Amino acid sequence: MLLHSPFRSFYLGRLVSMLGSAMTPVALAFAVLDASGDAGHLGIVLACQMGPHLALLLLGGAVGDRLPRRTVLVVAHLGAGLTQGLVAYVLLTGNYRLWLVGGLAFAGGALTAFTSPAQRGIVPELVAPDDLQRANSLLAATRSAVLVLGPTVAGLLVVAVGGGWAIAGDAVGFLAAAVLFGRLPATPAPSTPPPGRRPGLWRDVREGWTVFVALAWAWPVALAYFVINLVNTGPWQILGPTLTGERDGEAAWGVVLSLRAVGLLVMSAVMYRLVVRRPLRFGRLAGALGAGPLIALGLGLDTYWLAVFAFLGGIGFAASGITWDTALQRHVDRAALARVSSIDDLLSFAAIPVGQVLVGPLAARWGGATVALWCGIVFAVAALAPLAARPVRTLESDHLSTVR
Repeated sequence: MLLHSPFRSFYLGRLVSMLGSAMTPVALAFAVLDASGDAGHLGIVLACQMGPHLALLLLGGAVGDRLPRRTVLVVAHLGAGLTQGLVAYVLLTGNYRLWLVGGLAFAGGALTAFTSPAQRGIVPELVAPDDLQRANSLLAATRSAVLVLGPTVAGLLVVAVGGGWAIAGDAVGFLAAAVLFGRLPATPAPSTPPPGRRPGLWRDVREGWTVFVALAWAWPVALAYFVINLVNTGPWQILGPTLTGERDGEAAWGVVLSLRAVGLLVMSAVMYRLVVRRPLRFGRLAGALGAGPLIALGLGLDTYWLAVFAFLGGIGFAASGITWDTALQRHVDRAALARVSSIDDLLSFAAIPVGQVLVGPLAARWGGATVALWCGIVFAVAALAPLAARPVRTLESDHLSTVR
């Protein structure tokens, strides 16, 4: 059983960390707005978080391959607990200064750049190859549940005790996660420079890029995720509530989001049992379902059908994400896994703010429904395009498709 193995401490640490991370955006938004009274301050603080995360991701991948990943996770979560604790102290004591909170947000964003590659890379060190998909399915199901519950819990805490205290709770969560990660078994550094070679992290970054480009099955899928995030996240977050609210009221959007979350959870549970022979082919075909909600939005379908497509889209996102993570962990050399993961993360995350910035002007020019429809079409094409590459279609797991 996975939760009776060393994976248990990682799972619990990740759960605590994810819950805090899901709560923080809501708590931070209300806390900064209450302290400053200026929405512009909130935008600056959020940019201070995202900027270093993107800028340092490749370096974080190199560190995740150069140092023991347990060490990276412990240090990063201790640092995150410290920065969040200081943000909470500043807000609770009434000493808010934009430069101070922005600087702490910058430090916190930098730490997350080292966390995500190490988290992805450590899973194969904790479970047997046969259990990788089940481990990723369990993590995906938990992440989906946390993304649903986290903002709700944060909202209740903000109302009950204020945003500052909610952020303090997040700080405690990061420290608890560091303790749990510290209980993981000690493993040597995945990658050690050969004798006589001068250590250099940027050289490691370049070598990671070389490995990534050489993986004929990996870079087409990573580029597809770049396009998908470009045309999906911004339009869905911005046009979704706008168009749905205009047609069916604000409550309808909540129903749609809830059904999407249910789809994510259901498919995560199914993938815990289902093992596919060719994971990338299965993941790309299932991932195309994610285009459905945008197409339904663009066609002006009523809430019932939009919710149905959102449910199917959640299924597609879960299947594609779980198979992708499992393929990386199973087929990328352990010594380069964090670096390859960081390149994949950078491509995915960098596309999101671009799409968020572009969707408003595009909707003003051609109309929100038209933009949503074309974004859905591009999404579907991008999801299926990697199947044109034979290495993507034929990459195999070690087991035949079955349910166990």
